[in-house]
Amino acid sequence: MTTTHTWSPADYQHNASFVPKLGAPMLAKLAPRAGERILDLGCGDGVLTEDIAASGATVVGIDGSPTMVAAARARGLDARVCDARALPFESEFDAVFSNAVLHWIPEADAVLQGVRRALKPGGRFIAELGGHGNIAALSVAIRAVLTHHEVPFSWPWYYPTTREYASRLIAAGLVPVDLALVPRPTPLPTDMEGWLRTFRGSLFDAVPEERRAALTQEILDLLRPALCDEAGTWIVDYVRLRVVAKKSVDGR
Repeated sequence: MTTTHTWSPADYQHNASFVPKLGAPMLAKLAPRAGERILDLGCGDGVLTEDIAASGATVVGIDGSPTMVAAARARGLDARVCDARALPFESEFDAVFSNAVLHWIPEADAVLQGVRRALKPGGRFIAELGGHGNIAALSVAIRAVLTHHEVPFSWPWYYPTTREYASRLIAAGLVPVDLALVPRPTPLPTDMEGWLRTFRGSLFDAVPEERRAALTQEILDLLRPALCDEAGTWIVDYVRLRVVAKKSVDGR
């Protein structure tokens, strides 16, 4: 079964506003400058794209979700619906930036080849994605409940190690500069039910509507001892892979 995720800008803003906020360290690594041309790969609703544009850089945001692109355009941004696996750009960007997107695309090699093509010689690639060990407890609980109830599902998310991702960068013609796995336990602004609806709701597509609440509750019961503190705050067990790479000056 193939899982296709549908994004709601309003739902994302309500349950996942922390995602662009926690992109600040990677924005610092990007260090955008006036006059640069930068591609925001997976721009979502454009919150971070707007921050990059504030530097004076010219920014193009792309995303696979028409609803999220519409939200980014509503901010006055140059945002386009585009498949990250088939980037149409050729040597035109000083930098490609991506935050919390690339773990949604298991075809990593196609993405990285497109990034290399899009960059000018010497251009930089700055990205953060889920890394090895990301949402481990969540993954086990979700798989256990869906499997127990014989719900068909696929698991399309990609959480690589530094070694694996470095090899993919090199194979795509990009030079790894700095790769690090960073554990980042993240308190949720709402609750785990909201997180599941926003980020894993498509896994329940094969579950009849009247059964979804019960299965969700089973997942929450499994997770509560590990991911909910004494004050009732849910904390997601994120592990992020932070990537700094570049295209060689000679363009090879």
